[in-house]
Amino acid sequence: MRVLFTTLAAATHLHAQVPLAWALRAAGHEVRVASQPDLVDDIVRTGLTAVPVGRALDPQQWADVSPLSEADLNREENIWNAQGGIAWDLFDLCELRPEHLTYSYMHCVLEAWISHNFRQTSSPETVDDLVAFARQWRPDLVIWDPTTFAGAVAAMATGAAHARLMFGFDVLGRMRGSYLDALRERPPEHREDPFEEWLGPLLERYGSAFSEEAVVGRWTIDPVPSSLRLEVDHPYLPVRYVPYNGHSTIPGWLRTPARGRRVCLTLGRSFRELLGGDRASVAELLDAVAELDIEVVATLNAAQLAELPRLPDNVRAVDFVPLDALLPSCSAIIHHSGSGTTQTALAHGVPQVVVPALLFDNLLKARRIEEAGAGLHVREGQAPTATTLRDMLVRVLEEPSFTRRAQELRREMLGTPSPRELVPVLERLTEDHRGGTFAR
Repeated sequence: MRVLFTTLAAATHLHAQVPLAWALRAAGHEVRVASQPDLVDDIVRTGLTAVPVGRALDPQQWADVSPLSEADLNREENIWNAQGGIAWDLFDLCELRPEHLTYSYMHCVLEAWISHNFRQTSSPETVDDLVAFARQWRPDLVIWDPTTFAGAVAAMATGAAHARLMFGFDVLGRMRGSYLDALRERPPEHREDPFEEWLGPLLERYGSAFSEEAVVGRWTIDPVPSSLRLEVDHPYLPVRYVPYNGHSTIPGWLRTPARGRRVCLTLGRSFRELLGGDRASVAELLDAVAELDIEVVATLNAAQLAELPRLPDNVRAVDFVPLDALLPSCSAIIHHSGSGTTQTALAHGVPQVVVPALLFDNLLKARRIEEAGAGLHVREGQAPTATTLRDMLVRVLEEPSFTRRAQELRREMLGTPSPRELVPVLERLTEDHRGGTFAR
C-alpha cells in the first residue's frame, strides 16, 4: 500500500514518525513524508522520500503571539482577567479539572490554538499542495502529526484511511472530548465550534464534509505507555516508542565508563527552534549540579554557553549527543519535558527531574511522570531555582523508588507492540476502510 506521512516542519516531530515509516517501508510499502520545504533535508537524511508542500514555516509567527480578537476577549473576559492578560495562558491544553473545563474556557483555548498555530501549520498553501499530491499519488493511508490537520483534509479529500501519530500526550483529544460534551448542552443556535468553522470550508473546497475525524483521525497511533495515557473516548493503537535522534555519531568519550554517577542535562531543540528561549535559566541549572559528586553531560549550544561566566568542573558541555546512546549510562536526567526527551528517558528507565516549558502537553507530561513515581517536576508558578533543582535531583538519585518506577515503565513500554508488529494492524484497518483494495 501507499502511506503518506505529514508532519510539522520541526525535526523532533519528524523523528517521532521515522521508526514507523521505516517499519512500513521495510514491509514493502511505499512511503512518502510531506512537510514544509524547510524540513526536506531532515527528511532526506532519514532515508525516506520527501514531499515539500506549502511555504517554509515561520517560527516568528508563534514567538510573537498576540492576544485574540476583541470579540474573543469580551466573550472570555473573566478568564482573561483572571490569568493576568498573558496570551500564552490561553494555550493551556493541560487543564483536566472538570470544574475549570467550561464551554467558554475550552472554546477560548481551542480558538487560540487554531488562530495562532494550526492555521500556520496547515495553511491554505500547504493544504492545496498536499491535496494535489494526494490526488496524484493516491495514498491508501495517511498518518499525520496531530498539529498538521492538512493530513486529515488530504485523506478525506481522496478517500484514504487516516490516523494521527502522537508525539506526546493527547491533550487536544482530551479537551476536544470535553468540549463536545459541553457543546451538546448548549442551545443549537449557540453551538459554535472553532474546528468546524475552520476545517468545514477547507473540506468543502475538496468535496468533503466536516466530521470529527478531521480533528482526531479515524484512529490514533499512540506511543505513550497505557498507564500514563489520558482517558479519551477514541480508538487508540498502542505502539512501542523507539527513539530516533536523527543522524548522529557516538563520541569517543561516551565509549568509556562514566566517572561515578552520570546525569544528563538538556533543554531540547524544539522550544528554542520554534519559539526561542527556555523557561529555565541555564546558569541556575548548572549551579544546581555544580557541587554534587556526579558527572553531568549538558547539551548546550554556543549561544547558551556564551551567556555563562564559567562551566562547573563536573560538567561536560556538548552541542549534541544522541540521547538514545547517552541515557543508558545515566542515573538521572534533568530536562524541559519535550516529548522525545521524556519518551527516551522512559524507554531507558531513567528517572527524571523536569522543568517543563509551558507549551502543549509539557506540563501534563511532567505531572504524570511525578504521579507515576518516576521523577519530580517544578510546578507551574514555582521558580526553578538552583536550590529547588538540587534538592529534586538529590532525591531522585538517592531514593531507590524513582529508579524502580522508571524501570517498571520501561518494562511496560517493552511489552507494547513494536512498529514492525503494528504494520499488519495498519494493513488490515486500511484494507477494511478501502473496501479490500489498495491503490497501486
